[in-house]
This record gives sequence, structure tokens and C-alpha cells, in this order.
Amino acid sequence: AQHQNLITNVHNRNVTNLSGKWRYLTDVNRERRGYEKDMVPIEKWDIHEYNFPTSDWLYVPGDWNTQRENLFYYDGHVWYRKKFTYDKDENKRLFIYFGAVNYKAEVYLNDILLGKHVGGFTPFNFEIPDSLLQEENSLVVLADNVREFDGVPSFRTGWWNYGGITRDVLLVELNNTFIRDYYVQLDKNSPNTIKGFVQLDGQALSQNVAIEIPELNKTIKGKTNKDGKYEFKEKIANVDYWDVDNPKLYKVKVVSETDTVQDKIGFRTIATEGTDILLNGKPIFLRGISIHEENPLGEGRAWSREHAMVLLNRAKELNCNFVRLAHYPHNEHIYRVADEMGMLVWEELPLFWAIDWESEKAYKIAENMATEMVTRDKNRASIIIWSVANETGDHDARNKFLTGMIEHTRSMDDTRLISAALLKNAKKSTKKVKVVDDYLGKYSDIISINEYFGWYQGLPQIKDSIRWDIQFNKPFLFSETGAGALQGFHGDSLTRWTEDYQSYYFRETIEMCERIPTLRGLSPWILNDFLSPQRVFPYIQDNFLRKGLISDRGEKKEAFYILRDYYKKKAERNR
Repeated sequence: AQHQNLITNVHNRNVTNLSGKWRYLTDVNRERRGYEKDMVPIEKWDIHEYNFPTSDWLYVPGDWNTQRENLFYYDGHVWYRKKFTYDKDENKRLFIYFGAVNYKAEVYLNDILLGKHVGGFTPFNFEIPDSLLQEENSLVVLADNVREFDGVPSFRTGWWNYGGITRDVLLVELNNTFIRDYYVQLDKNSPNTIKGFVQLDGQALSQNVAIEIPELNKTIKGKTNKDGKYEFKEKIANVDYWDVDNPKLYKVKVVSETDTVQDKIGFRTIATEGTDILLNGKPIFLRGISIHEENPLGEGRAWSREHAMVLLNRAKELNCNFVRLAHYPHNEHIYRVADEMGMLVWEELPLFWAIDWESEKAYKIAENMATEMVTRDKNRASIIIWSVANETGDHDARNKFLTGMIEHTRSMDDTRLISAALLKNAKKSTKKVKVVDDYLGKYSDIISINEYFGWYQGLPQIKDSIRWDIQFNKPFLFSETGAGALQGFHGDSLTRWTEDYQSYYFRETIEMCERIPTLRGLSPWILNDFLSPQRVFPYIQDNFLRKGLISDRGEKKEAFYILRDYYKKKAERNR
């Protein structure tokens, strides 16, 4: 049983949140005690070594690594159980929705398998048949965060492999025929045209539907076809465009004969023209920062609206108008908060480093992730860039894989820009001239490069003599740049790991940026220090990547203020 078609905008529907304490059992040897095929006598576990009623608990949403010291480095199987009662309306349908489980999930209700899902950063849902519901229900989830060489991401990543049920778990009660999905956006070629679709799910698929935008006195009416889909394109007047300084959101109501869903949607266009990025037809410079999905108020994965508010407010304080949410789709709350705050967003697939580019399995997983990412987030005005990869080599197998991802993503949503975080061409580059001619550049709307001259090569002043040879007439972006520093550690500007070195690096980087005529933005690495298994330098890193402008304890480093002041001047110049 695979996951079913994704229900969008679950938070604006009739939901019961199953967050809180869940019992858990570690299954170190992956024995799956008592599990045979799809029939699962879970309660037999309560006879011998495994016993849910007396087991310890974990908070959901949350990762197991930072909740239990003995699970900090654990990659493996953990079984979760939550008991719940539910009084379902007999004329409704019930689904269980997971914001994310890393990496593989198996979901069982009252010992019966509901379904499985692969992918640690995108949502999925399963329908719960009436015949399965009991007076008291036992929901068991197997979370398996074991990395695979033909997985997405692969075995090697630069971030912590947090395991568990890391995002919201919701029971969603819906009408027998309901609005499963919809898309309401401006046509990329016409700022006065709205386009999209409505998709029903259920038995009564042929219905009258309407998209209502009361503030614009606009109602678009139509009828779904035999498959439950209605597509529309219609002129719209007097739109107050969503912008970074005016994040205008309209209440949008999608109505069918059997269901109603409400959302808040901003209308804006994003395009490129030569080397310019155009937001609502006007050139914009992306004053950005990269962000990992790490809890800014404690440890572990970020998952809440409160976490999103803290992270994006830190970016606002830095005078950012743009964030690169790396290296995977983040939780839905942060995109909705970005909509409200007027923060532009880059959203990314975790096609990172050592992917098995020739694996059909890996391709299918990635394609499904792209489908789930776009399905969930396609109505968010803040998202202007879909990124298909980070730091991948330029060769035939990778190019075939990623051009497929680009085509698939564009087929679902052609209103946004496509990019990938690329690398310079090491063979063609010299000490003084850095060549960018990656094959993917032909298919990308923005040419984005990760560069660390002065950190991994030479000292920061080498930036003085560097010239960039970008072999595409497209906007250029530094998707990453940065240097490590332990907050509070000081020395002269040539002593690595000091705040002084990091500050020197940023001053030199800013000067280099000012000399690149086609540069249209940057998103330095990274807002906050974050847990990373490769960063083991004792007393300096201690399992943290230290390139953050803010420490893992929330303390700002000197470079934060250097970038903040640069962005302030940039904003004033570009008014």
C-alpha cells in the first residue's frame, strides 16, 4: 500500500492533532518482532521483550536524536505508538496525515498496515476505512532513518540525520467528496490573468465549483470533468500585488457542491530578463541567507510556526528579503510565515553530493519528492525558486537525471524559476578566472554557484584578483559563501575559526560581489550554526558546522553585523 494522493492545505481543514507523547521502542537489530507480511500482531510484543505500555516516550513532532542521549547517533528502526479515541461522523471520510517522517515510514492502525512512504522531508496521507476504527485505536508508526546509497539524499550528507516523526501528525475529517487539491496563481505571461485548477476526490466527481476572491469581487465558476478536475484561466483586475514590502494576501475560497476550503494567497509574478530577476516586472536584488531546518529555540529539527517566526525574524533583522531553505523541503509553517512577512524563498530537493545518478529507484524517489513538494507549496507567493540539487558534478548521468527533475517540476508549476546550487568548472578555471559553464545552466533560469575562496583555498584577499566568467546571459547568484567561526573566539584577522577571520572573509566577499556586474543576489552559508556529523574538530566544532552568523545558542557573531549593514546599503541603493 503506497501513500495516496496528497491532500493540500490540511491546516485549514477539520483536523485533530495527535502531537504530544508517543511510546517508543528501539529495534536495533531490525527484527520486526511478530511482523509477517502486512498482518501485524503488534500486541504480541507486549508478551516478551518488547512492551509498549511500559516503554518510555518521545515527543511528536520531534527527532529522537536530541530527545534521548542514547539515540544521539542512532540510525535504525524506532517503533512509535499513540492510542487515541475518535468519534467519526458516519457520513465523512477520515485520513491520517504526516508532515514528515525520516526517512521511511510504515503506518499501522489496529494491527493493519495503512501504507508506506519513502522520503524524509515531504508529507503523505492515508485513508482510514470505517471498518478499522475501534473504540480505542492503536496507531503504530515505524520510522527508519537508515541511509542508503541509492536513496535521496544518499548515504553522505552535510547535516544531521535526524530520525523520527519530525512534523505534525493530523487526523483529517473530510466530506465524502472533497476538494483534495487546487492551484490559484497569476499566469507568468500575464499579470492580469489568474489561472489554476480544482481537483475533487470521491464518488461525485462531476460538480459545479467556484473560486471566490471577495476582496476583488471576483468569482470564477465552472464544472469539473468526469475525473473531478476543473481548469481555469481568467482575467482579473485591480490586483494589489504581493511584494517584499507589501506582502498582500487575499482570502481565497474554493467551493464545490460538497465542500469548501479557505486559503490566503498572494498574487505576484517572478521572471528573468537577461541578467535581471523581475518581481512584478521590477528588478530585484536578492539579499539572502541560507537556513537549515534547525530549532532556533533549543535542539533538533525545527517543526513549528514559532520556530519559523524566530528564524525568519532573524533573517529580517539581517535586512534579508530572501532565504534559501536548504537542502530539502522544510515544514509547511515556514512557507506560510514567509508569505505573511514578505520573504522570498528558494525551496530545494535533497539531491545532494553522492546520489546514484544511474539508479532508477533514486530517480523515482526524487520525482515523487518533487511531486509532493510542489503539490504542498505551489500556492505560496513567497516561493520564487524551485531548486533541483546542490553541489553535484557535471556529467552525463547526473545531467540526464536533473534535466528530468527540471522538466517534471516545470510540468507541475511553470510560474516559478528553476535553479540548482552549482560549482565552478575546476578544469577550465584558473587562479584568477573562474569559469561557470555547467550543463544545467542551459535549463536553469538563474545561475547559482557555491564558492568558498578564502576558506577552503587561500586567504580571503584572493578574492581581490578573481574574475568570474559566466557563460550564460542569465542572473547570477552566490547560493553559498562563508567561513567558520566559534562565537566568542577572537584573534587577529588571519587566525582561522575566530570571529575576526570570518569578518575579514565577509568584507572581502562583499567587495568581490560589488565587482560582478551580473550578480543579482547571494545567500551566504548560513544563518545559524547547526549539527553536522562531519564537523568534529574538538573544542571548535564539536559536531557543529560553525559557518553560522549566529551561534547554536542564538548569539550573533561580528559578521552578522557586517552583512546586515551591507544589505541595508544595498536596499537603500536599490529603492
